[in-house]
Amino acid sequence: MGEPSSLHGGFKDSKLWKGIFAVSGIMTTLVAYGFLQEKIMRVPYGVNKEFFKYSLFLVFCNRITTSAVSACFLLASKKALDPVAPVYKYCLVSVSNILTTTCQYEALKYVSFPVQTLAKCAKMIPVMVWGTIIMQKKYKGQDYFFAFLVTVGCSIFILYPAGPDISPYGRGRENTVWGVSLMMGYLGFDGFTSTFQDKLFKGYDMEIHNQIFYTTMCSCVLSLSGLILQGHLLPAIEFVSRHNDCFIDIVLLSTVATASQFFISYTIRTFGALTFATIMTTRQLVSILLSCLWFSHPLSWEQFIGAVIVFGSLYAKSFLRKAPQKPPPSDETSNEVSIPVKENP
Repeated sequence: MGEPSSLHGGFKDSKLWKGIFAVSGIMTTLVAYGFLQEKIMRVPYGVNKEFFKYSLFLVFCNRITTSAVSACFLLASKKALDPVAPVYKYCLVSVSNILTTTCQYEALKYVSFPVQTLAKCAKMIPVMVWGTIIMQKKYKGQDYFFAFLVTVGCSIFILYPAGPDISPYGRGRENTVWGVSLMMGYLGFDGFTSTFQDKLFKGYDMEIHNQIFYTTMCSCVLSLSGLILQGHLLPAIEFVSRHNDCFIDIVLLSTVATASQFFISYTIRTFGALTFATIMTTRQLVSILLSCLWFSHPLSWEQFIGAVIVFGSLYAKSFLRKAPQKPPPSDETSNEVSIPVKENP
């Protein structure tokens, strides 16, 4: 009689350990990723206090690492490396992803990491817009309401800083405006990337690592071409060769960026998108707190209110969303913002 109870207890323990593994993996890799990207782009290196300016070089390093790991995974699992979708569709995802990541790194030159991290929470709006245009999705009034609240909270956080933002590229309103413009570009391109990735998964029988491999390979070629055309490849290599600590930071950044892909896909596959969204919201909050403590970013009381509005809305949206009681219909009409596996964090 005691065997079913024992099996049930073993299942619960297994689920608990899987949950601990997923949460600790995502929190560790993505919080470290945020910390390292801010350190590389905003903290000077060497006795001469030189700043690393080549954001496209970081994109190249991240993508070539992820591409190599995904290729090894496909070969180890004896899965074909042949493209499932037309190559130009992988390239389309790759181009938008490069623009997303470049805007993200460039924005750190002009706005603080807490501002950037909180602004990322507003990505629901561009995802909903692109979902309506590309996927013909429909959303509930509740989705629009929470998206509006998140936008209001982000706006308060950006418009009421505790003091002038400390930027290695100067001070002043024009820099803040340029930084916010880059963040808007990030949100727009990121929303398109997520939605088009989702469309590829739905339209083709595609493995996660197949998509990652081809999109990152395209990103490697495009980012390397961009570095050569801009004349930034040799200066970036020369900078890294002169500053060993910068080289170590870039290696760590590429490593945690690649490792995060495993934890993200594992969490979505094991616990679903709802749990993943909640973990990501918590990760953003932890990243902001860590950045404020480590890099001494002061927060005004208006920014605290804005942060409460944003994270309160995101958690409320997660907890109010009900799990479906029956399999969803076969058509592509959905009432939720989909959360596909991302090529980068």
